[in-house]
Amino acid sequence: MAFRYPVSQPHLTGREIYYVTEAVTTGWISSQGPFVQRFEETFADWNGQGHGVACSSGTTALTLALRALGIGPGDEVLVPEFTMIASAWAVTYTGATPVFVDCGDDLNIDVAQLEAKITPRTKAIMPVHIYGRRCDMDAIMDLAYQYNLRVVEDSAEAHGVRPVGDIACFSLYANKIISSGEGGICLTNDTRLAEQMKHLRGMAFSKAHDFVHKKLAYNFRMTNLQAGVALAQVERIDEILELRSRIEKQYDERLSGIPGITRMPGRDVLWMYDLLAEGRDELRAHLSAAGVETRLFFQPMSRQPMYLDPKWPELNAARLAAQGFYLPTYVGLEESDQDFIVDRVAEFYGSN
Repeated sequence: MAFRYPVSQPHLTGREIYYVTEAVTTGWISSQGPFVQRFEETFADWNGQGHGVACSSGTTALTLALRALGIGPGDEVLVPEFTMIASAWAVTYTGATPVFVDCGDDLNIDVAQLEAKITPRTKAIMPVHIYGRRCDMDAIMDLAYQYNLRVVEDSAEAHGVRPVGDIACFSLYANKIISSGEGGICLTNDTRLAEQMKHLRGMAFSKAHDFVHKKLAYNFRMTNLQAGVALAQVERIDEILELRSRIEKQYDERLSGIPGITRMPGRDVLWMYDLLAEGRDELRAHLSAAGVETRLFFQPMSRQPMYLDPKWPELNAARLAAQGFYLPTYVGLEESDQDFIVDRVAEFYGSN
């Protein structure tokens, strides 16, 4: 079904076409092209980080980060219950075990529950900045210091939330704040970690390039074509974040006072505009009939078949997942578009 208002769409109005054309016309379309390094350096600098390691997705970024930190079989990583399943999968890919921590009412990992989950096998914490809402990183970093744990930030939905952990991992999928269609990037201030992630993403070739590989590695490289798009997006990131902030404020103002709707706490950067709704499924059907696409909240990790815990219905993450969804959120959404969307919400609840 083609929606008049899709839940997201990329905003490619900068130099994307020029950089992609340059990559094609020069023949530099592989990961060896110059846009990869330019993107890595530009995004790292914008975030105040020393190193960027571009890769093929946000999931592979998390996997590289965990592998570079030496996390593997027998280890545990604290992961939120409320997150996209890729966060947990990245831990499982390394052979380690994700240990799930319920969320607070803001959907982010509940820091008050973290310490009780730490065991002698715990090696890292993976906070996820849900929908662009920054986790309580001061508390997380303090706990990590006390227990000598590493911190891998899953910033897939939070371009603009400045990293403070050992490694921050971003997605560049087409629905993200900035995009390259598919892609990801790891940021760190640790030179050794950056070099290890680059080594792992490129099949762990030796300096001699003699096809003797001393460790299990990956082909997680980003192409020069993708990097050209990503670079053009980073060049406009301040503008993009400001435009998205205006969308958040417009939704806040228009949705305020509509019965049946509960607005969520504010976001540090806007990825998706999330909210809770009475009669959510019926409301979504009403919006869909009017050409407005919406998406459900993530389901708890403990509800997933490979991580199933029969007690998952007791989680705060389960309660919120049963009520939550998000509205179309993308640069290019005009105030008149948001007026139409919110009017359809008010219409459903019989509110003027």
